[in-house]
Amino acid sequence: MAGTHDAAGPAAAPVLQVVAGILERADGRVLITQRPEGKVYAGYWEFPGGKVEAGETAFEAIARELREELSIEVEVAHPWLRRRFVYPHATVELRFLRIPKWRGDVRGNEGQAFSWESAEAPAVAPMLPANGPILAALRLPFEYALTQAMDTGIDAQLAALDVALANGLRLLQVREPGMARDALAAFAREAIARAHRAGARVLVNGDIELAQALGADGVHLRAAQLATLAARPALPLVGASCHDATELARADALGCNFAVLGPVAATLTHPGSPPLGWLAFAALVSASTMPVYALGGMTPQDLEAARRHGAQGVAFQRGAWTLQGRADPVRPAAAPGLSSPRG
Repeated sequence: MAGTHDAAGPAAAPVLQVVAGILERADGRVLITQRPEGKVYAGYWEFPGGKVEAGETAFEAIARELREELSIEVEVAHPWLRRRFVYPHATVELRFLRIPKWRGDVRGNEGQAFSWESAEAPAVAPMLPANGPILAALRLPFEYALTQAMDTGIDAQLAALDVALANGLRLLQVREPGMARDALAAFAREAIARAHRAGARVLVNGDIELAQALGADGVHLRAAQLATLAARPALPLVGASCHDATELARADALGCNFAVLGPVAATLTHPGSPPLGWLAFAALVSASTMPVYALGGMTPQDLEAARRHGAQGVAFQRGAWTLQGRADPVRPAAAPGLSSPRG
């Protein structure tokens, strides 16, 4: 279930622990169910789930709820976002889990209708208002690539970009520290044009004015910018580089659409930075209300591990420009390399 709006809630109000499952079909569609008659917000559409019982983990709770509600057996459930909502009757702490694999055919055991919908444009209505941020997060792909034209040369980078776009890359950051601004503008303009022709979105690293001038989809804020900006940049998509809980909280407070967190593993880009490791990464993102990509030493082969530890996906530079090990094109709302669900 999903609530009406984010809020801290009254201090004395009981907080209900709730899980919601996002079943992801191989074609990228997700399951949305309609609340049956007799329940609060009857007729509204939401992601299926329910209360966490005493002693249950989030996985145990979502597995039980979806068995009872939909007659399926959850096989894989990745932790994802945590949000707090206030209903007229309760404050709800809601944990979303993404479910790429299950057994059985979906059935509405409570008489509820259900529908497989595109996160880009769900056709069912009315949707609970709180589903808006969740659907927006679902539109983010699993891979976020950073350019490296200063290392490889502009022509080589653009050629590699064309290959990656043809193979499904849908989110790109133009990140070229040290490149002269005129050259950066020319390179970014060409990268944006190629990406937009392929249906991909592009963020420019750090330079808000340049991103706006070039018609980029957004800006990716550096960690140092988080402390100095008073308001969210006026662009459709805003990402942020983070290294700790304080920076993640600041990115969230600014209204960023997503963050990258790292380095998770050792990386040539920041050789002196000690890696977080997966356990520390998972602990930091476990309380996140926004999607977080794992950054630092990542390759496409790290995607499943990243999702298992709560990440939106993987962000990478060198690992983005090789096709080795990539089994399938990158889909905006379905994970490559994972077993396809049935339903």
